[in-house]
Amino acid sequence: MSPHGPVRVHADTALLAKAAATGLIQRVADAQAEFDVAHIVLTGGRNGNALLHELSLTPTLGAIDFDRLHVWWGDERFLPAGHADRNETQAREALLDTVPVLPELVHPMPASDGPDGDDVEAAAARYAAELAAAAPAGALVPTFTLAMFGVGPDTHVASLFPGFAATEETERTVVAVREAPKPPPTRITLTFPAIRAAHEVWLLAAGEDKADAVAAARASTDPTKTPAAGAYGTGATLWLLDRAAAAGLQEH
Repeated sequence: MSPHGPVRVHADTALLAKAAATGLIQRVADAQAEFDVAHIVLTGGRNGNALLHELSLTPTLGAIDFDRLHVWWGDERFLPAGHADRNETQAREALLDTVPVLPELVHPMPASDGPDGDDVEAAAARYAAELAAAAPAGALVPTFTLAMFGVGPDTHVASLFPGFAATEETERTVVAVREAPKPPPTRITLTFPAIRAAHEVWLLAAGEDKADAVAAARASTDPTKTPAAGAYGTGATLWLLDRAAAAGLQEH
């Protein structure tokens, strides 16, 4: 088995989203039964949004007690609140506006018209403080039940891009990213120390354009060059792929 964790290959993106939705409900329900509350980290992009939409259609969604579910984000485009390109906006449209989640348990990353204005570094520090306030004693972030990340065609996860200083961060849990190689260029992201605090990490990839990235990340031990290689959980790491994204893996 790869040191990066097992792979689950589904026939297409629709089946991938269905399987992920079912698995997420089970993970959250189990965590709430054991620890009372659950914390999840959402991802944006086509696969993350497809998963959230599928969740809204899944009959067993009622197994989640939304009064005891904290929702966080792995990264965000630093844009005004409500902007269509913000991960938060897309997540609300796909799921959060349709379920009885408590507003105080939804933790979006700051917007560019928020209390820190366009100071993205201050906004990142604000989110780090919010994470720390919800963390157990001695920790900087909550013990995330499940953190999900899409894998980009360049192997980026969250807004951790190959060769960027953010991939080398070892202390801060949230940092600002400027001049990102995909628009918009200014972003906020969790760092590897925050990601690796999750009990379980899922990496999602679908489509032919992700095949090379998936193969490269699973063969790599250098997350500064292939960031997806550095995303893993304390208890489990799972790669959820469709057949096209898994095409470059010799293990399948």
